Amino acid sequence: MAFISSGSSAAPAAKGAKPKVKGGFAAAQALAKQKAFEKKAGKYKLPLGELAIFTQQLASLLVAGLPLVQCLEALQDQTEDPVFRIVIRDVRADISTGNSFSTAVRKFPNSFNTLFISMVEAGEASGGLAEILGKVAGYFEASVKLTKKVKSAMTYPIAVIGLAIALVNVLLIFVIPVFAAMFADFGAKLPAPTQFLIDLSNFMKAWWWAIGLGAYAIYWGVGKYTATPKGRRHKDQFLVKAPIFGNLIHKIALSRFCRTYATLIRSGVPILRTLEIVAAASNKVQIEDACDEIAKHVSQGGQVSEVLAANPFFPPMMKHMVKAGESTGNVDGMMTKIADFYDVECEATVASLTSLIEPMLIVFLGVVVGGIVMAMFLPIFQLGAVAGGLQ
Repeated sequence: MAFISSGSSAAPAAKGAKPKVKGGFAAAQALAKQKAFEKKAGKYKLPLGELAIFTQQLASLLVAGLPLVQCLEALQDQTEDPVFRIVIRDVRADISTGNSFSTAVRKFPNSFNTLFISMVEAGEASGGLAEILGKVAGYFEASVKLTKKVKSAMTYPIAVIGLAIALVNVLLIFVIPVFAAMFADFGAKLPAPTQFLIDLSNFMKAWWWAIGLGAYAIYWGVGKYTATPKGRRHKDQFLVKAPIFGNLIHKIALSRFCRTYATLIRSGVPILRTLEIVAAASNKVQIEDACDEIAKHVSQGGQVSEVLAANPFFPPMMKHMVKAGESTGNVDGMMTKIADFYDVECEATVASLTSLIEPMLIVFLGVVVGGIVMAMFLPIFQLGAVAGGLQ
């Protein structure tokens, strides 16, 4: 009986030990993940779409009358992004210690951009944080919507071009050598297009690693150069004047400039601070130069339209509308109308580019792939002459 008793008492202990080990491992794994998320939170780059959702939800909760700390607590609980959840937690904890909302979010510049922080400052100064956050959310949503449309329009041509490059490489490296071995038995001179493709295939098979290294070196060098102030200026100037897409990039830059300026001015941000934020948010050297000129001119008593009129980057229609807004005291309203106009123009440009690119890509694929196929079958079409050495 003692043996049975000891065995029965040992069995439950053994059974109970496994859940402890599993539970301890799971807890350690969760703790390690939490530490990794916390380490990543300080430099976490929050997508603009997620920031737009967060801003809109925060504005709605504030309009409902909830205190800011309670709003952040609710958003922290419902946020699915584990890293951003830690960011919200730290912001809420910072506010609970007595710091302002703008001071707390300034500690996370990668998650909350300059525009968001400046608008929060303006909202705290005016006492209308909920209203201003609603305007910021609308601005972010408009920017995300326009970006998605441009990306969706670019996805198709990029995918087709990538597929064409992959297909050509497969033909050159794997298919053409089979034909080359077959043509070598003919013992006759091949047509020039066929010989060119065979030589190109042999070169790629022998030097594919050099081609890859060369492409990477070019990519790395261009990236390094465009990271310099001079290279960045050349890149922005090229993008605006580039064929096909340059007009679209120009309109997007103008729309972002006008909408950002209007949103900040309407929220009560001082004009010089507005110009600093607009320059930082534009990501275009042309806008940055214009904002610097406007800031100097305005500080001397001038008007914004006077600088725009002398800058070729801004179209005449925009200059006249801004001047009309200054004469009526409604610059922000005019800027909003200009931004809406260019948003519509961008959508129309994207639609026209999509309809234009599709036939161009079809012709491109037909010429490239069809040319390769025709060049490889040309000796077969001339089989009698090539095999008999009559050329």
